[in-house]
Amino acid sequence: MSQEYFSDIPKIAYEGPDSKNPLSFRHYNPEEVVGGKSMREHFRFSIAYWHAMKNTLADPFGVGTAIRPWNEGSDPVEAAKNCARAAFEFMDKLGVDYYCFHDRDVAPEGATLAESNANLDAVADVLEAEQARTGKKLLWGTACLFAHSRYNQGAATSPYADVFAYAGAQVKKAMEVTKRLGGEGYTFWGGREGYASLVNTDMKRELDHLGRMLHMAVDWKKEIGFTGQFYIEPKPREPSTHQYDSDAAACLNFLREYDLLDHFKLNIETNHATLAGHTVQHDLEVAMGANALGSIDANTGDTLIGWDTDQFPTDIYMTTEIMLRLLKMGGFTTGGLNFDAKVRRESFEPVDLFYAHIGGMDAFARGLKIAQAIIDDGRLSDFVKDRYSSYDSGIGAQIEAGSIGFKELEAHTLANGEPSIKSGRQEMLENLVNDFI
Repeated sequence: MSQEYFSDIPKIAYEGPDSKNPLSFRHYNPEEVVGGKSMREHFRFSIAYWHAMKNTLADPFGVGTAIRPWNEGSDPVEAAKNCARAAFEFMDKLGVDYYCFHDRDVAPEGATLAESNANLDAVADVLEAEQARTGKKLLWGTACLFAHSRYNQGAATSPYADVFAYAGAQVKKAMEVTKRLGGEGYTFWGGREGYASLVNTDMKRELDHLGRMLHMAVDWKKEIGFTGQFYIEPKPREPSTHQYDSDAAACLNFLREYDLLDHFKLNIETNHATLAGHTVQHDLEVAMGANALGSIDANTGDTLIGWDTDQFPTDIYMTTEIMLRLLKMGGFTTGGLNFDAKVRRESFEPVDLFYAHIGGMDAFARGLKIAQAIIDDGRLSDFVKDRYSSYDSGIGAQIEAGSIGFKELEAHTLANGEPSIKSGRQEMLENLVNDFI
């Protein structure tokens, strides 16, 4: 039997809101039905392998503090296999059904691409066996095209064709392993696909190259018979000054321009939306408006710090807003809620991983129940529907149908005079939402 890394921690159980046990769920009850589906089905919770299992908790001002015995050992491939076993032990005790990974999270980089591929295959053997043993699944995989020094000026957008070629080869292998493990999706995150300065950048050429890389990925997906969903994850900056996938609208515009919209949906992250100067609600609405919301990275950021802090979500108002939109969409048809979040540098013991994920899962469970109650109440949706009701008939319906132009608008206004408008009632509706929270 392999080593247990969380032997002193029991399986996390639902104990209800009155429980004082920090290693229990007070709100997340996986089999509880809300709005016709179980919480387990609503959320499709996933751990982020890179943060949960591999993050050392280093920051720009200090070395890592994390105690992670599963990453120790002189043989990096054997350590990676131990990490995989620890990940499934963690997921099993936490009661999470999915995980997400970068290729270089699960297996170490080798001296050559062939060696890196062999390392990935060796660890994939363990991942495959652990999936079969536990029933856990891969939500999505991706390639780490930003950490190695070869990618210091981008991967698909690098000015060097050999770097582009290496990145493509790495994506090819990551896609193959994702397919082998039954991954339900594959994500493209442009960690360094952008620029530090325009003084040395041919932006149009770089964007063309990025489009070319994604078309190659679409072609390879078809060739290998991978049926999972492709995602792009927006982020505005950090480490680049500007990243080409800066927010949901920019991603959608890029996909339309390069004839890729039919092949991709968006993976929206809270912390990335706020770095772009938006709320996560904004980016979710933008993606939903294009029928392109595929998956969500569940985290939050510190508004006092100007970088991607990837903290666990604890704000019930925020989780309620997210779940209102997810329920409005009809729930996930692909993807899920992936905890792309890391514990704080001061929270360095393995048990802190449980506390953090429990808190995030409970926060979303409360958000779900509140959001469903708001929907069932109907006053919020009724107000919004009524606010736009002038477009349901008459001149409004003609505007939406595209059946009239400026001449008809002028004639209508001359005949009807100054428009009559009503208050937006923002404060009243905010109070309404607060009443449920």
